[in-house]
Amino acid sequence: MKKLIYLFILLIALSGCSTGNNADNRAEENKEVQKEQTEKVDPKVKNDAYVPNPQVTDDRDLVKIDQTISDSKGELTLKAYKKVDETLQVGPIEMNIKNVKVMHFVPDYSMIDFFHAYTHEEEFDFVKVEVEVKNTSKDLVKFTPIAALKMNSGEYKTFEDDIYLEELTGDLEANGVKKGNMGFILNKAQQVSGIELLTSDAVGKEGNIIEKGQNLKIDL
Repeated sequence: MKKLIYLFILLIALSGCSTGNNADNRAEENKEVQKEQTEKVDPKVKNDAYVPNPQVTDDRDLVKIDQTISDSKGELTLKAYKKVDETLQVGPIEMNIKNVKVMHFVPDYSMIDFFHAYTHEEEFDFVKVEVEVKNTSKDLVKFTPIAALKMNSGEYKTFEDDIYLEELTGDLEANGVKKGNMGFILNKAQQVSGIELLTSDAVGKEGNIIEKGQNLKIDL
């Protein structure tokens, strides 16, 4: 009788091990399937995923002059637009300027406190530049896409005036890519017909200047 009990316990133990192994095998199979599905996703789709800006209304569909769009952050009206698609090479940095927009913004009341750090106006014009920067080297490079910007009126802005705050400035890792927007509130009422932007120098991790910054004039 004892032998039968021992045999019964042994069969249960073996059955448990088999079940556990099957479960582990299924888990591994599921991981492989998920990995294959992930690898099939176009990398460009993942890299180009839009991340909403927390301060400013999404303007991607704003392409016609005097067109207006609004959301919970406020109301935007397009005043000027230029699709640029021009690339500057600053040492190992490839910087593509995608487009420039001048917009009138009426922030929602909930956003007023944020913008009061830049202007005391309840509504204002601003210029926005969409860029993508890539570090083609194998070393970290310090770079700011728009170190300074000058309007045709003579109004001058620096990177410290940027309202988008999308972390496009500073360190760019080896083979790293950053993309997004930099925007600057305009204090003068003006008819914007052009801008001139200046990049920073491309600076190595030791503080050495790899190449001086470049400037680009854009007519709107």
